[in-house]
Amino acid sequence: MHLPNTYVTSAHKEEIAVFRRLALVLAVLTATGCAATGDEGGDTARTGGTGPITFATGRDTTAYLQPLLDRWNQAHPAEKVTLIELPEAADEQRAQMVANLQARSTRYDVLGLDVVWTAEFAENGWIIPLERGSFPLDKFLPPVVKTAIYKDKLWAVPYTSNAGLLYYRTDLVRKPPRTWAELRQQAQQITKKHDIEGYAGQFLAYEGLTVNFSEAVQSAGGQILSTDGTQVTLDPASATTALEFLQQGLREGWIPEESLNYKEEESRLAFQEGRLAFARNWPHAYGPARNRLGDKIAVTTLPGPDGPGSSSLGGINLAISAYSQHQQTATEFIRYFTSLENERRVLTEGSFPPVWTELYDDPELIERFPYLPVLKESILAAEPRAASPHYNQLSLVIASTVAKALNPPISETADDVAVSLKAELEEIIRTQ
Repeated sequence: MHLPNTYVTSAHKEEIAVFRRLALVLAVLTATGCAATGDEGGDTARTGGTGPITFATGRDTTAYLQPLLDRWNQAHPAEKVTLIELPEAADEQRAQMVANLQARSTRYDVLGLDVVWTAEFAENGWIIPLERGSFPLDKFLPPVVKTAIYKDKLWAVPYTSNAGLLYYRTDLVRKPPRTWAELRQQAQQITKKHDIEGYAGQFLAYEGLTVNFSEAVQSAGGQILSTDGTQVTLDPASATTALEFLQQGLREGWIPEESLNYKEEESRLAFQEGRLAFARNWPHAYGPARNRLGDKIAVTTLPGPDGPGSSSLGGINLAISAYSQHQQTATEFIRYFTSLENERRVLTEGSFPPVWTELYDDPELIERFPYLPVLKESILAAEPRAASPHYNQLSLVIASTVAKALNPPISETADDVAVSLKAELEEIIRTQ
């Protein structure tokens, strides 16, 4: 506001001061990303800006990403995307993203978020809401879309989905196990007859162990947290059953002690190198294992105590940083990267599960990827992890508690661990 000096009275000076204070408040709100929690109708002002962008996501272990990015870059020379590879482990990815966003850095534009981070990143104003009508969400697998929604707003776009599968050696297993008892029996028999270990999952103390334990609890008929993460719904009986299954395997040796240090990559390598008869892993492990072992591998749904078990719903959603200076380009990039054509490449070139429903029913793809019908079944029946802004803290407690119960010497009883775990989780919920 500018006024001639002859008109600058004390009243005018006060008015100028008010305007300046309002301008300062608006600048602070914009810088802190508070505007990101507004209504979707006001997104246009926040998604302006075109130019080069970055894509921050977990390490590409199958080298499929860059060729897909190159296609975008060739068509958009003024809006090229640069891949920023974060660590392989989800916990470490989140830590780097959070440090960047808390510093209000403009370094990251598009974020590859684990599906369980949506609530936390949205609640903290680190990502912006997106227009639902800009993306073909009705063509995606319904459970996958739900992972991108928080408080009735779309905060990200599904990019890949995931559900845990049981990998097994067809040259060693006549009929895949459907129950834990069958898995135990077959693993014990195979380890005695062949120079190979029995079964492994992801048992290091990190998010992977939380997922493996959650799947065991769900398979036993229980649940650790309510869907919104506001209540601890852990039933000590189902938690005890889940822990006893894992403890028994370690005590009897058909779960190798080495697997207590396994993340996804370690368990993938152990299976495809012929060191395991059975392995729980995500679908991305199928391609490399097939390339190495050929027809000697197959997948089935996870087993449970009395029949097929339950998987946790995984995957990656693409979100836009609230501090990105090129949010319009970021939005267009996400639209391209989650298109049907690109999602087909995500499967064929990266072995990652797509989010478009029709790809799971494509005869040509099923012939090339025989596991697709099993995977679709697993995804549709999978349980989402709690949509809580405090999920990371809860997960850390689950992983560390279960790890202590599994590491030798196994001295704590499963029921004692289940009771103490429930108490710890309830304390976290109560104090938030």
